Amino acid sequence: MDKTTHSPQQAVADIGDGAIVMIGGFGGSGAPIELIHALIDKRPTGLTVINNNAGNGRIGIAAMIDAGMVAKMICSFPRSSDPRAFTDRYLAGQIELELVPQGTLAERIRAGGAGIPAFYTPTAYGTELAEGKPTAEFDGRHYVQERWLKADFAIVKAELGDSHGNLTYRKAGRNFNPLMCMAAVCTIAQVSRLVEPGEIDPEQVITPGIFVDAVVEVANPSQEEVLIRAGKQYEGGIYA
Repeated sequence: MDKTTHSPQQAVADIGDGAIVMIGGFGGSGAPIELIHALIDKRPTGLTVINNNAGNGRIGIAAMIDAGMVAKMICSFPRSSDPRAFTDRYLAGQIELELVPQGTLAERIRAGGAGIPAFYTPTAYGTELAEGKPTAEFDGRHYVQERWLKADFAIVKAELGDSHGNLTYRKAGRNFNPLMCMAAVCTIAQVSRLVEPGEIDPEQVITPGIFVDAVVEVANPSQEEVLIRAGKQYEGGIYA
């Protein structure tokens, strides 16, 4: 099955108001900037966004927040190097935050993809993050029950992909992306290079195509940190 799409705009066309969207990346590493900005151009509202952080500067997720698209962030690190977009809206009561320890966030996403509705972890026991959650004792240690995380859509960035949706990642760009591919109803991947089926060694495939619904080639993708250092912001389809 050919899963290729012709543009980032076409790839995100089905993401509508109120959707739960997982966005890959660890800071700028593995962040699908072109797909994010195509989504900004579409402007769905009331989104719940699941990511490791809440964006930097006025690029990527921060630009989504600036545009008023995000109703809730689920993340582990809302205060990054330049958190103005999230901080301003959070202090104004315009965005909700669900704070999740980083390892717990990764495991909740993995559980969503593996069909595990809940698990126990000692992380956050006895803190505000555990309030209202079931707890249990195992072998003399206390644990907090955490629920899986699933999404309507995942948008991710990969290095190499084929038309069947098989993906590889570049170094740290792997981070949350493979987990999110498994935990979403629909996964959309931008790849730096698109090849024909069979050109990727099966032993090198990280995300099998069964978890991917759409692939779009974005050669020479933007890097969040480079844009931020240049003082860029995204508005009206351009970097200004």
